[in-house]
Amino acid sequence: MSLPVIPATAKTTTTDRTYTLRSASGVVVQSAELAGPAEQFVADVRLDSGLTLSTGAPGISVLLADEGLDEIPPVAGLRADGDVVDERYGLEVTTEGIRVWGPTPEAVHRGLTSLRQLITAHVQDGEAVLPGIRIVDGPRFAWRGLSLDVVRTFHGPDEVRRVIDMLALYKLNVLHLHLTDDQGWRVEVPSRPLLTEVGAAGAIGDRPGGYYSQAELADLVAYAADRYVTVVPEIDMPGHTTAVFKAYPALGPEEIHSVDLGDGNSLQLNTLDPGRDETWSFVEDVLDGVIPQFPQSAYVHIGGDETWGMADEDHAAFVEKAAALVRARGKKVVGWQEIARADLDSEDVVQYWLDLDVDSMVQNPDLPTPPEDLLPILVEGLRKAKYDAPKALAQGAKLIVSPVTWLYFDRPHADASSDPDQEEARKHLGLEFYGAASIAHGISWDPVDSLPGVDSADQVAGVEAAIWCESITTPEELELMLLPRLPGAAEKAWSHQTPTDWPTYAARLAQQSPAWRTRTWTWLKSTEVDWK
Repeated sequence: MSLPVIPATAKTTTTDRTYTLRSASGVVVQSAELAGPAEQFVADVRLDSGLTLSTGAPGISVLLADEGLDEIPPVAGLRADGDVVDERYGLEVTTEGIRVWGPTPEAVHRGLTSLRQLITAHVQDGEAVLPGIRIVDGPRFAWRGLSLDVVRTFHGPDEVRRVIDMLALYKLNVLHLHLTDDQGWRVEVPSRPLLTEVGAAGAIGDRPGGYYSQAELADLVAYAADRYVTVVPEIDMPGHTTAVFKAYPALGPEEIHSVDLGDGNSLQLNTLDPGRDETWSFVEDVLDGVIPQFPQSAYVHIGGDETWGMADEDHAAFVEKAAALVRARGKKVVGWQEIARADLDSEDVVQYWLDLDVDSMVQNPDLPTPPEDLLPILVEGLRKAKYDAPKALAQGAKLIVSPVTWLYFDRPHADASSDPDQEEARKHLGLEFYGAASIAHGISWDPVDSLPGVDSADQVAGVEAAIWCESITTPEELELMLLPRLPGAAEKAWSHQTPTDWPTYAARLAQQSPAWRTRTWTWLKSTEVDWK
């Protein structure tokens, strides 16, 4: 029996008995520590399915216990909050009721999340007849996340909360906010007010800018924490800093260089200079202003990617000093894979993304040809990339697995949609340069076996998808590119069941749409899935 649960559970046994949940049913907690997860569960079940449960009434019992959980192997990788937390849980449905247990409140929350999906799949006429089951389950990797670009298109707090809700439904526990880039600056730094007064003003083209006030970020961080999601800030440097130079021109080069991309946009070739004292005063101001706004995160993402035209030795010098400043403030370092070209600490984390074969891409007639001025810059940068992961691993660093091929959600959708409006949207959403990807493709890989040079889960910190917003202009378009891809990323990050069988997965995926519909989330109505 394949349960309508994503990610797939580790061990499941079934019976021919059932238990019926009704509006009179509720949740009984055996420990005060579980009151928060129970209340969140009741609220989420109502939003997912319309079924109104209560706290205190019998039906579902939640408790702190570790019964049978040693059947599940310990998690691999690192957590974004720096803690060591056991997320393994048990879930049992009998004719007498439902029991959810785990050794920590977070583990119980994960079990209740599986129960949420079961309820939504079985609810009808105000009740849910659940099959008799016993599940013991736990995550494969500790870091399971999404990198969200809020710069090229600014997504306000309400939309970010909707994304956090999506993450929580699929047991993803990291929201990596890409807060700064050439097109804008989205986080307050009190000692550098022009970053938001000037640098936040725009986005791509004529899209409106914006930024998160300290109060808004505090609310988002707390909202995420209530759902066991850690928000990790990214300050991208030394490249992707045009918004910095707009706000503080003295930090930029004497002459700004860029390459016309031929579509109204340009690629910036300007970086912060590691040889200038003003650069480091700026970096310290930013770190001191940003770090306190993300108290749950043990990490600061320093970017470090795509420093087109910057000398290798200058890039390495910048990464090494910026990383030292982060560590001096009691935080750990994460950066895109290019930071592996510098000397790293073994506790640093490297985000692997560039799995592209540049030579085959250049020769592929089906892919658009980059502008003539851009091609040599791209080729040089991408050819260096194949050495990054080996360099990181040789220095003892772990990898966050975010390969373009499977986890970049700004690839065009290859699946057709049954919705004519979505078919129109498919024509312009996603970067053609990457090629289109189907929903089935997104689960056709493994975070260890599919990565060259990775031999063991011990080398992997976790799995993180990424959504970039060059082609995305609205919240609806953002969600259309996230769903139904996001559950596939969660499947790879959490589930011990490999490989993933597409027909079985598609059947589980189809059962997710009632919750999406009730929550008014937008998703690609792929003709490859028999949506419920």
